[in-house]
Amino acid sequence: MSMVHFLLARSNRLKTVGATRIVLRRPHGTRSRSLQAKSRLRVLMIALLMAYAVIFGKLIVLGNQAEPESSGISRAPQMTASRPEIVDRNGQLLATDIQTMSLFAEPMKIVDADEAVEKLTTVFPDLDRKGVYDKLTNKRSHFAWLQRQLSPKQQSQVLDLGIPALGFRPEVRRFYPGGRTAAHILGYVDIDNRGVSGMEKYLDQQGLSDLASAGLLDGKNLEPLQLSIDLRVQNVVHDVVVDALTRYESKAAGAVILDIRTGEVLAMASAPDFDPNDPQNTGGDGWLNRMSNGTFEMGSTFKTFSMAMALDSGLVKLTDTFDARNPIRIGGFTIHDDAYVPRKWLTVPEIFRHSSNIGTAKMVDIIGMDTQRAYLERFGLLTRMQTELPEVKAPSQPKVWKKINSITVSFGHGVATTPLQTAVAGAALVDGGRLIEPTFLPRTAAAANEVARTVVKPGTSDTIRALFKLNGEQGSGRSADVPGFHVGGKTGTANKVINGHYSHVLSFNAYLAAFPIDHPKYVILSFCDEPRKGDHGMTFATNNAAPMVRDIVARSAAMLGVQPDFGNNFITSY
Repeated sequence: MSMVHFLLARSNRLKTVGATRIVLRRPHGTRSRSLQAKSRLRVLMIALLMAYAVIFGKLIVLGNQAEPESSGISRAPQMTASRPEIVDRNGQLLATDIQTMSLFAEPMKIVDADEAVEKLTTVFPDLDRKGVYDKLTNKRSHFAWLQRQLSPKQQSQVLDLGIPALGFRPEVRRFYPGGRTAAHILGYVDIDNRGVSGMEKYLDQQGLSDLASAGLLDGKNLEPLQLSIDLRVQNVVHDVVVDALTRYESKAAGAVILDIRTGEVLAMASAPDFDPNDPQNTGGDGWLNRMSNGTFEMGSTFKTFSMAMALDSGLVKLTDTFDARNPIRIGGFTIHDDAYVPRKWLTVPEIFRHSSNIGTAKMVDIIGMDTQRAYLERFGLLTRMQTELPEVKAPSQPKVWKKINSITVSFGHGVATTPLQTAVAGAALVDGGRLIEPTFLPRTAAAANEVARTVVKPGTSDTIRALFKLNGEQGSGRSADVPGFHVGGKTGTANKVINGHYSHVLSFNAYLAAFPIDHPKYVILSFCDEPRKGDHGMTFATNNAAPMVRDIVARSAAMLGVQPDFGNNFITSY
């Protein structure tokens, strides 16, 4: 072997030996690192198992706990309790439930409350920013209402905001198709569909709210509540009453139509009023139902009752005369007649036709104060009226009756009653003397007979009806005439009490009427409170309250089934 080959072979052996040495040394270092990796892996697995165990245990604990109430905010029901529909006597819809959505938040999941509030105000400009912010930042709260009863457009706009942790829950909202038309009769409900006033509150008082609380209400199984109201006539009365506010520049106005045979309220309106679909923003002066929940001195309409009690007592006859030439002076007060009343001896019909304060006072003086009070109580004019409508105010009277009180009450000053109960008492005096408490629910004549009570003799009722006719033909009631329908009644212009004194400028004007007066079927009472204008430039009841009755009869008589009579014996138009 040559030297070259020898050296190459030696070199290869050396390389092989060196490589072998390197390879033989590696297993010791690799084994060490492998043991360390396995140890670390075991520690990591143990840590993960412990973490999962803690999480699993926490979930079990939370699952067994009751969900805490959000601070001050109760959990919302899935659906607000339904209410029955309300319909008029002909089945026309007056109130119903509609489906709607309400917006809520889960404050615990809100990421940026400031941003959420800013975005929400673009959809709800009137949003209570601070209140909503406080709700959204309450991290202990699981639920909070943000906005109730959204419109479909608002719901869509909120969805477009893309705010996390917001949601919608279905609810029902009360809807009144007629708006203001029968607001004071129907009343309204609160945000949770509970009755607040009117027949809505009456429904709850009959047990509806108890059923709702017990979760026993199903909107599909609720029978509609039918009222005695005729929606067509209600529209007429409401239009005339609202028109009187501007036409006569009145502070308030109102009217009611009663079925004499049954006591049913066929229509009733008081203005100002409100929209039951949005009561909070349309209320103000309109909250007060002046027909049943406001009391007023009714003025000369009260002479109807004074005349009835005097004649019914038997102490005064229709043919009697009374000296009305001079004022009555008593206890520092002077009772006098208006300038248009003749200064002479007046018969009973003349006292009624000319509306003489002096003649009326002298008639009542004959029967005495005790008899006067007894009759007024019998007529229901000194006690709270009974009916379904919750808003009914009790009348006021003198704490101690003296002779001066007896005299002033005889012509409508000193006792304040509601217009509705005045109409009810008036109906009794033209319907054979039977007083029937009013109802806003359908009632048959037979059912009415069971609750009717006699307050004056039938003969007295006949006389009052004749006096109504006389005043409608020749007296202050002529401005209420509707040719063919024979309207008769009694006007009343009562000076308002301002700061303890009777005003010579402001008055409460009313007209108590019945038609057709020969055989009355309906009683109407209208009023204008503090009118500044009237027909022919005057502000007496004959210039505003009576024309209101004329307009109501002219527009509604046909709807009420009254046939016009254009025979020889009809009232002459004024």
